[in-house]
Amino acid sequence: MAEYTAEHARAGIQTKLPKLETWPNQFPNYVITTRFPEYSSVCPKTGLPDFGTITIQYMPKKECLELKALKMYLLAYRELGIFYENAVNKILRDIVDAVDPEWCVVRGEFTPRGGLTTSIFTRWPGGVTRNVARNTGAKGRRKKSR
Repeated sequence: MAEYTAEHARAGIQTKLPKLETWPNQFPNYVITTRFPEYSSVCPKTGLPDFGTITIQYMPKKECLELKALKMYLLAYRELGIFYENAVNKILRDIVDAVDPEWCVVRGEFTPRGGLTTSIFTRWPGGVTRNVARNTGAKGRRKKSR
C-alpha cells in the first residue's frame, strides 16, 4: 500500500460546503446540543466510508445555528474525502466562523474499523481557532468585534 501523502492529510479541508445559516439569539447563558448520528464521509486514501456520530455543543452569543442549514452542511460530508480528525476540526472552525459563540465543543465518535473505535474532541476557545485555520490556508469569514 502506498504511503500517506500531504495531499491525503489536507484532503477536504479547503472544500466549500453549504452555508451555515444563523438566526438572532433572544436569550443569554444557555447551551445548545445537537447530535447527528448519521455522519459519513470518505477516507481520502482508501476511498472507504467512515461513519460516526457528531455532537455539537455551544453557548450562543448573538446568533444560533439554523438546524436545516446545519443538516445540509453535515450531509455534504458524505461524498467528501477527508480524515475524520480533520472533519471534526473543520466543523468546529466553520461553526465558530458562523455564530461566534461564547464557546463550542465538537465531538466525533466513529464506528469501529479493524477493531478500533476513535473519538475526536475539539473545543473553542482552546481548540482550532480561526487564526490557526487561516494560517493553514483555510478560508473563514472575519467577524466584526462585538
